[in-house]
Amino acid sequence: MFVISILLLIAAVVLFFVGRGNDSRGLKLGSLGALLAGLFTLIGSMLYVISAYEVGVPVAFGKVGSPMRSGMHFKSPFTDVTTFSTRPVDLNLSDKDVVEVRSSQGGVMYAEVTVKWAVTPAKAVELYKLAGTEDAIQQRLVYPDSREIVRNVFARYSSEQGYASDREKINAEIADLIKERLAPRGIAVTTVNLRNVKPSDRLQDQIDSKIQQQQATERATEAARTAKAESDRRRIEAEGIARANKILSDSLTDKVLMNQCIEAYKEAAAKNPVYAVPCGGGSGNPLIVDTKK
Repeated sequence: MFVISILLLIAAVVLFFVGRGNDSRGLKLGSLGALLAGLFTLIGSMLYVISAYEVGVPVAFGKVGSPMRSGMHFKSPFTDVTTFSTRPVDLNLSDKDVVEVRSSQGGVMYAEVTVKWAVTPAKAVELYKLAGTEDAIQQRLVYPDSREIVRNVFARYSSEQGYASDREKINAEIADLIKERLAPRGIAVTTVNLRNVKPSDRLQDQIDSKIQQQQATERATEAARTAKAESDRRRIEAEGIARANKILSDSLTDKVLMNQCIEAYKEAAAKNPVYAVPCGGGSGNPLIVDTKK
């Protein structure tokens, strides 16, 4: 636009002198029109509008100026402005960019992570010097640092913790470390989401084998517990019977047996004729029972 304004101003000067030499009113009016157009174009080339949620970095003759916030700004026609969005940008580490990680046990897993980041306006100049463009910031700073931190964090946990039990803890640790790493560079990380962790095929086979072993162990443990419980029940039952027999044996003296024998024969004699039987296991005199008396 600046070049166009210069050409229009040159055209205005040429038309003015030609119109003056020929005393042509039309050329003079054309010269005035070219002059006004050149001035407006020149002013337009010196105006620059920064949109909302953007920050601009002016560069003139290799010198970087102060950050330009959203709004209208005057600048030198020789100044180039590089803009950065201050809205959060998603870095998706998935598909071909999925992060291959190893657990503390050496198991291979694949972690899918989304890092939501944004440029800090006050640090736009530093980011321009480090990377140059918004895409370069993501590829040179956010991308490699995020992958490195994800790998380092997973390396401190076992495979089972990585894909199952400690997912939330790992996610929080990754988020804290990425924020800590990128904040001094002018990159504000708002969210880190560990979306999915998938074991490799070899690790999945190991997991399935371990689960089968655990199930077999649990079944064997349950069988042993059942057998022990049955053994304890039988032992307790046998001990109870033994104690009962001992109590009965201790209580059955000769006199008690004799008395029980007499009572039994009395009951029998009530229904039968008189008879004589021995009592007390064949010892002692026979007992004569007469049911008529």
